[in-house]
Amino acid sequence: MSEQTTEQREMAELLVEALNLEDITAEEIDPEESLFGDGLGLDSIDALEIALAISQKYGVQMQAEDENVRNAFATLASLCEFVKENTP
Repeated sequence: MSEQTTEQREMAELLVEALNLEDITAEEIDPEESLFGDGLGLDSIDALEIALAISQKYGVQMQAEDENVRNAFATLASLCEFVKENTP
């Protein structure tokens, strides 16, 4: 497992809280592991919850039709990078 940066840990904590994940802690989320499918196993409803939490915390709007947003949801690391690049 890759070690999390401070930003990745903060985002992982947001994911755990927003999704009410009970079987995993923020520290256990690998920054390079897929968030969907075989990775964390998240689904489209989880993506909506994450987008809402990110909007509320960081003021970053995530539009489903934006290809960059779809790519951002690949891993914890890519999600952090997207938020960093798009924070107002």
